[in-house]
Amino acid sequence: MHTTKHVVLAFGTRPEATKMAPVYAAVQAQAGLHASILSTGQQRQMLDGALAVFGLTPDRDLNVMTDRQTLADLTARIVPQAGRVLREMGADMVLVHGDTTTSFCVALAAFYEGIPVGHVEAGLRSGSLKEPFPEEANRRLTGVLSTLDFAPTAGSRANLVREGKSEAGIFVTGQTAVDAVREVAGRVPLRAGWRARVEAGQPLVTVTMHRRENQPMMREMALALARVAQAHPDHHFIYPVHLSPAVQEAVRPALSDVPNFELVDPLDYSDMAPLMAASRLLATDSGGLQEEGAALGVPVAVLRNVTERPEGVEAGVLTLAGNDPAGLEAVLSGLLGSAETLQAMRQARNPYGDGHAGTRIAQAIAWHFGLTERPADWG
Repeated sequence: MHTTKHVVLAFGTRPEATKMAPVYAAVQAQAGLHASILSTGQQRQMLDGALAVFGLTPDRDLNVMTDRQTLADLTARIVPQAGRVLREMGADMVLVHGDTTTSFCVALAAFYEGIPVGHVEAGLRSGSLKEPFPEEANRRLTGVLSTLDFAPTAGSRANLVREGKSEAGIFVTGQTAVDAVREVAGRVPLRAGWRARVEAGQPLVTVTMHRRENQPMMREMALALARVAQAHPDHHFIYPVHLSPAVQEAVRPALSDVPNFELVDPLDYSDMAPLMAASRLLATDSGGLQEEGAALGVPVAVLRNVTERPEGVEAGVLTLAGNDPAGLEAVLSGLLGSAETLQAMRQARNPYGDGHAGTRIAQAIAWHFGLTERPADWG
């Protein structure tokens, strides 16, 4: 007789919560497994709203967030606390997601405790440790420590194999962001004010910009976005501004007085998912929004020089706009001025999954513990 295996899902930011929610549901539904949630609280304000959308409550919360926290301070707080709590929880496996400081630190703590680590969204690579920073390093370091690697695409799998990871521990699952965004966008309505604009024929453009490597030129990038909006007064631009003081100080002076640029506080996922689905274009330096846009059939302009999600560029649903202000202004204006280009991007194939990644991950964990057969790869 098999004893139930305790799988702890550890995360601390809003994107992790949304992408891990389908995994939590699937692990709970998988025979022989039990799921718990360990939150670090790395992004306190934004995390709690994301959890509420999916009806999730952490079983344990490290509550590590402080004002203007440094990466070094965050690391020093998470590692010892996570190790102690994982021991207390009796974890048989720990799942971490993607590329956050929480993911690397909890993986390191689990490694020190002798607990196997499963890495959701494993194998993404930009090829530059500086872009995105510190995320590229976090995901590579987490990969060194993981026992099971859940690669969203065949390309991610190839990256892991090239780095020497055991093929037996790699599973191509699709991207859990596809599971999450389709589910929420399908059941939650768009805010009434934004819906009225769409019904009146005014296109929406959703903007996000917060990456650390973009912060030195973020004011100039924001001014470029202002010029794009001024050149397209028939469009309504909506920018949920990250709570980081550095982002707030760069963005608000540049965009507050632009009539068709609406600056809002960070949105709960229940607002963000339907907003993305209703948008004509997403302009973002986020990682997850690239996949979510592809899953919803919405064109995405990536405000970065490189992306660890090249499948979307190859498929034609993403385009790299860079972070040079003049260059991104030209790319965005070109996209908004070409209905044909945007239509082609909308019709591009989604390369990131079929909405069943969470189930494949749960099945792979059950296989690891000898509870079921190995699941087939996606794609």
